Amino acid sequence: MSAAPSRFAALPREMRTTLVLALPLIFGHVSTGLIGFVDAVLAGRHSANTLASVAVGASIWSIAIIVLIGILLALPPSVSQLDGAGRRDEIAPLFRQGVWLALGLSLLLFAFLSLAGLAFGPMGIAPEIQGGARDFLHGIRWGVPALALYFCMRYLSEGVHWTLPTMVLGLAGLAVLVPLGYALMFGAFGLPELGAAGLGYATAIMLWLQAAAFALYLSRSRRFADLRLFARFDPPRWAPIRGLLALGLPIGVTVFMEGSLFIATALLIGRMGELQVAAHQIAINVATLTFMAALGLAEATTVRVGHAVGMRRPDAVRNAALAGYAIVLLAQATAALCIALGNEAIAAIYTHDAAVITLASTLLLFAAAFQLSDGVQVVSGAALRGLKDTRAPMYLAGFAYWGVGMPLGATLGLGLGWGAPGMWVGLIAGLSFAALLLTLRFWRTARRLDARMLAQVDAAG
Repeated sequence: MSAAPSRFAALPREMRTTLVLALPLIFGHVSTGLIGFVDAVLAGRHSANTLASVAVGASIWSIAIIVLIGILLALPPSVSQLDGAGRRDEIAPLFRQGVWLALGLSLLLFAFLSLAGLAFGPMGIAPEIQGGARDFLHGIRWGVPALALYFCMRYLSEGVHWTLPTMVLGLAGLAVLVPLGYALMFGAFGLPELGAAGLGYATAIMLWLQAAAFALYLSRSRRFADLRLFARFDPPRWAPIRGLLALGLPIGVTVFMEGSLFIATALLIGRMGELQVAAHQIAINVATLTFMAALGLAEATTVRVGHAVGMRRPDAVRNAALAGYAIVLLAQATAALCIALGNEAIAAIYTHDAAVITLASTLLLFAAAFQLSDGVQVVSGAALRGLKDTRAPMYLAGFAYWGVGMPLGATLGLGLGWGAPGMWVGLIAGLSFAALLLTLRFWRTARRLDARMLAQVDAAG
């Protein structure tokens, strides 16, 4: 039998394996995205000003999330390659150094969120929005250390192919946030009405509950007993932390450049007034929810590719990537269709303001337009992480997002006066270029890896 038929015969099996691995991640990520949905809906019911304030505050908060995700994403490929190579005894020491890295990052990000409000004036954020956005940040910043520890534990679990805790804890966190966010925002059950600040404090409390629950699970679960994750205390050691940073910093920069494209878009739209900000927040929140499904598939692809590399199976590397592409294209096409057909109904869920609904409905059509390119670029980046190829993708993504996307969006949105729709055209262009460049990079890198592995097998024979 030729290699090509054999490869495609194995593809359905790989798709099933990837989907089983990805489904809990998808539910977990969607539940995380629904946190933003809950915040936006509660804020929109409170007032258009509160919704705009939370939109700006959430844009700054997302910087902390992006930094943590980006750098700590060094853990899944590292853990999965150790697992695939049968070196499970090395996983716990790596995890403990990852915890130290997570705590160090959280201290820096806490300081950043504490001071970020000082920049609202120089950034030109509308004065009526600044106070609420600052209050939101001052509440949510207390959850940064919990989020850092949660990501560290989650990526350890995902690296050994166990993704169910991500789903369970994500849904549980959402169940806590809904009543707690409502109570602190509107002043229910005898609590003070805190507005935007209430959402920040509620989210921080939820994050600490999630982190505590995950730590308890890892310490009690038989699935992780052989790893002995908490068997001893390890002081921070620079060599493994440096190794994680060497892999994670380029990932972090890449993720940050994509995330900062959206953040900068939100902040520039923040200069356009309350209506544009509120409409943008609705559209970007919906796009974030659909992206969470793609992100879950991408993380599963990283683990599958990394595991195949650990087993020294180039055919399995290709199949893992192909499975990721196939599933994400189906998922994102479905999402695009749903958004395009239901744009007005979706916008009406968030607010009763007719003007906001009208503009948000238009922006949702732009969100539908970039679903496919967004899915392809995130899976390509994830497959490259599975190969531990992170530096070149960083430069390619930077060019796509900031060499193409932002200049075009700023020119159309601000220079030519298109407003928020012009900024969204820039988002579509940036994501499309990233999808093209990262996909080409993955297949080129995979071919080189294939040749190296075959040469090593021949030499060993």
